[in-house]
Amino acid sequence: MNPVNPVELRRRTVLSALAAGAACATLPLHAQADWRPNRPIRLLNGFAAGGSGDLVSRIIADGLKNLLGQPVVVETRAGASGFIAAEAVARSAPDGYTIGFATMSMFAVAPQMPGMKIPIDVQKELTPIGTIANIFSLMVSAPDAPFKTVPELVAYAKANPGKVTYASAGTGSIGHLAGELFRRQAGVDMVHVPYKGGSQAMIDLQAGRVHLLLGNMSDYLQQVKAGSLRGIAFGGERGSPQLPGLPLISRTLPDFSMNNWFALVGPAGLPENVTASISRAVQMALADPAVMQRLTDLGAEPLPNTQPQFLRLIESERKRWGDVIRTANIKVE
Repeated sequence: MNPVNPVELRRRTVLSALAAGAACATLPLHAQADWRPNRPIRLLNGFAAGGSGDLVSRIIADGLKNLLGQPVVVETRAGASGFIAAEAVARSAPDGYTIGFATMSMFAVAPQMPGMKIPIDVQKELTPIGTIANIFSLMVSAPDAPFKTVPELVAYAKANPGKVTYASAGTGSIGHLAGELFRRQAGVDMVHVPYKGGSQAMIDLQAGRVHLLLGNMSDYLQQVKAGSLRGIAFGGERGSPQLPGLPLISRTLPDFSMNNWFALVGPAGLPENVTASISRAVQMALADPAVMQRLTDLGAEPLPNTQPQFLRLIESERKRWGDVIRTANIKVE
């Protein structure tokens, strides 16, 4: 029997999810929706060019243009952890012509992080439309770190309390919370080193000034392949074909799970038919093998949740990361 191509396997999984969660999404868009755009749509992305958010937003924009019959133009308004763009979406007319790119952190972490100032109330001023993708989370280390596996890391950290350092893009970032979750579940004493963004963290990690970090695989994939960083393990529920054979953290810590998802949102008051039309188009785009391949190459997988599923995901993630924030007494100074 010939092995199944990973992209084809993910395509079958997405199609099964569409059939189970939103059977109508398999119909042509015009046959089921009463909103069709008559001019280009703006997709506001709040993350720097070349990063995971920017790349995924462009992949979904390309996938949507044929389904919606209009160009979907990505506009980058980077800064404030995505909230500059999110605020612009919240202040836009609720007509479907301005939508935004959102992350798990924007919905599940930032609004309940003590000391973090954000310009909008995401629950009141944004309309969740649908999820796009799960990005594979990856633990990486300096090339010469004194451990190569999760068991070795745990053993080294227990033998050297307070000496293992883990970097993040800043206090309260998802990398910070993931590191704290790992520290707590492994029962080890590690020191958090926050940076003002991920670029400097990667530079210091490559130079061996810090030991490790947990972040989006797409941000570190090329460095791992080139050998300037060492891939330790995946933080999510499964691995990626981009790094075959790399184990899961959950093999050592069964309760550990770290998934970072991306989604589309609109302003509050977005009509239900507009929300439904864009949501169905996203799900159909994610079943396109070309879109799937681009996501797989990036280190992501399609996440074709309907809007109700997206709302439930937000609530479960808020509870999960809220518990981590409170237990670890994390706050932004």
